[in-house]
Amino acid sequence: MGVGAGAAADGGDEQPYADLERELSLLLRRARAFSGETAKRVHPELDAVSYMLLRTVREQEPVRASALAELFGVDKSAISRQVQRLEQLSLVARTCDLADARARLLVMTEEGRQRLEVAMGARRASFRVRLTDWTPEDVAQLAALLHRYNAPPGPSAEPAE
Repeated sequence: MGVGAGAAADGGDEQPYADLERELSLLLRRARAFSGETAKRVHPELDAVSYMLLRTVREQEPVRASALAELFGVDKSAISRQVQRLEQLSLVARTCDLADARARLLVMTEEGRQRLEVAMGARRASFRVRLTDWTPEDVAQLAALLHRYNAPPGPSAEPAE
């Protein structure tokens, strides 16, 4: 049975969501494995979760650990442990927040920046191989749709009562 094959049997209301659930589940499993491989390219002792945290620090630096905890929806202590690990591996450093002397901001170290760039380059090369038959427009459309899916829901996304 192909994608959407059951749509006629149930009126089509639920099948697209079941198809989406299946495809996203597969995508997430593959992404976790791929992130683990990419993490090892950054540093042999880095795991997939720390890799995502490191990428986010790079994208948002300087950033507070509390902002990362909020973004990922996890407890501050979980982020703190991950940040300590990234510091031990010399991938990130803490700096003073000039706006609030009590606060610390996370920034990439030069070593972390270089290692991450090499790993991300290899990851993009893997995408190019996987998507060799896709047009640049197809790739851009997929990226746009994923961005839209990953955006925080707006007020209109609230379930009806």
